Amino acid sequence: MTTVPPRFEILLVAEFTEGDEGPPTAANALRSALVEATGETGASGYPHYAGSGMEADIDPETRTVEALLIDGYEVDYGLSVRVVDAPAV
Repeated sequence: MTTVPPRFEILLVAEFTEGDEGPPTAANALRSALVEATGETGASGYPHYAGSGMEADIDPETRTVEALLIDGYEVDYGLSVRVVDAPAV
């Protein structure tokens, strides 16, 4: 059974392009947010996370974002998100 992490950091980035060096970081993301597990399951069936204007259903095993709203809106084409470990508190 997969343990649900209590928090993640979501990074909103420009669409991945070949030749990008390394994974994105909060410093070079268009927007980032620390999201906390709400204890609920989202419509996708994965744990729901929320914080700093972002709401997401995240598969904790693969870190795939199955659903995402930013300030109540869906993400525009050409943008994507990455899920990374939340920085130590």
